[in-house]
Amino acid sequence: MKATGIVRRIDDLGRVVIPKEIRRTMRIREGDPLEIYTDREGEVIFKKYSPIGELASFAAQYAETLYKTCDMAVVITDRDAVIACAGVPKKDYLDKNISAALEGIIESRSLFTHRTEEAKVHATAEGSGFYVSSAMPIITEGDLIGCVCALLPVDGQDTVIMSEDLEVKLVQTAAHFLGRQLES
Repeated sequence: MKATGIVRRIDDLGRVVIPKEIRRTMRIREGDPLEIYTDREGEVIFKKYSPIGELASFAAQYAETLYKTCDMAVVITDRDAVIACAGVPKKDYLDKNISAALEGIIESRSLFTHRTEEAKVHATAEGSGFYVSSAMPIITEGDLIGCVCALLPVDGQDTVIMSEDLEVKLVQTAAHFLGRQLES
């Protein structure tokens, strides 16, 4: 664990304020769920909770199925990082922070489709050889929990052109299905 040198007192209702610097660094937003752990040495540990993280292996299987059956590169994210991918190099995507542009797409709560005249949106903050062709936020019980993105290579080589309507329907179906899995 890393010491921050910041000390906070617990108020009379048992609350403690997480400093703004730490919330910004750890990308903790108002309303984000946190898991609380304790250990034998008396430490209390707060960890960001990712509801879709519980479905990581299921999401990975879904992404792999989309890639194998439709030849569509896919990433599935929570609100901070990529949790599953297929058709792209896993080392470049898995567990990488999502880009600010993709965060904006998730916050919009609506379908995104890339337009030729627009700048290309990368799924991760580092960027890569792929850009987001279409994306649909995953919403469960009114809460934003992540996103399903179809990707295309930036250079356009070896691209299998799929009907945009079909790609959009597949991305929407995946997002709605994953959202429903979390509700049950």
